[in-house]
Amino acid sequence: MSKPRLEGKVAIITGAASGIGEATARLFAENGALVVIADIQDELGHQVVASIGPHKSSYQHCDVRDEKQVQETMAYALEKYERLDILFSNAGIVGPQDGILDLDMGGFDNTMAVNVRGPAITLKYAARAMVERKIHGSIICTASVAGSIGGAGPHAYTASKHALVGLVRSAAGELGKHGIRVNCISPCGVATPLACAFTNLSPSEVEANSSASSNLKGIVLKPNHLAEAALFLASDESAFVSGLNLNVDGGFTAVNHSSRFYQGC
Repeated sequence: MSKPRLEGKVAIITGAASGIGEATARLFAENGALVVIADIQDELGHQVVASIGPHKSSYQHCDVRDEKQVQETMAYALEKYERLDILFSNAGIVGPQDGILDLDMGGFDNTMAVNVRGPAITLKYAARAMVERKIHGSIICTASVAGSIGGAGPHAYTASKHALVGLVRSAAGELGKHGIRVNCISPCGVATPLACAFTNLSPSEVEANSSASSNLKGIVLKPNHLAEAALFLASDESAFVSGLNLNVDGGFTAVNHSSRFYQGC
C-alpha cells in the first residue's frame, strides 16, 4: 500500500469552512496532512474540524484582509505543528455586480482587499516561514476562469482574479530559488455556497447552468474536483510545476464559444 500523498506535511487553507476550501481540507487530511482551517465563519470552521478530527486539523479565525490576523494564523500553525509545507490561499468573494457605469468603488476596493491583498499577505508570511526553515513548500491560490477572460464574472471580481494570476506568476519567479512552488487553480462555475449566494440559485440550479454552458459534457464540476487539483499541486507529484494557472474548467477558456465549428455548424 502506498503512503499518503501528503504524509508528514502541514497545510494552512484559508476559506476552509465551506466550499472548495472545506473539500480540500478533508482531502488533504485523508492524504496524511495536518490542516489548519482558517476562516471567518467560526461555527462552520469548528464543525469542519470536528468532522475531520482534532488530531488531524484545527481551526483559526482569520480575516485575510487583516495582516495581523494572518501573522497570528501562521504563528499558530508553526507553534502547533512546528512547520509549514503548504499554503492554499482560497478565501475570496464575488463583490459588487454593478456595471462599469455604476460601479460601487467601496465594493470594488473590498473585493480587491479580499481577493488580491489577502493572498498577497498570506503568501508573504507563508513564504517567510518556508524560507526561514528551508522548506521546499507549495503555495496554491484559487483564481478563476474570470482571471483569464472577460465576461465570466463581475468587473471587480474579474479584475481581482486577473491580478491574482499575475501575483502567482510573479511570486513563482522570486521564490523558485528557495525551492518554493507557487501555482493557482482556476475553476469555472462550481456550486459552492459563495456561488449559490451570488446567483440566488440552489446548488442543482447552479450546476445545471454551468453544465449547459460547459464545453465538456457528461460531467458536472464539483468542489472535490478542485480539491483533487489542489492535492496534485500540493503533493510531490507536481515537484517541478511552478507558475502554472491550472484551469479546471472543462476546456471553457480554451475554445471560442462563438465559433460555428464548435456549435456543429
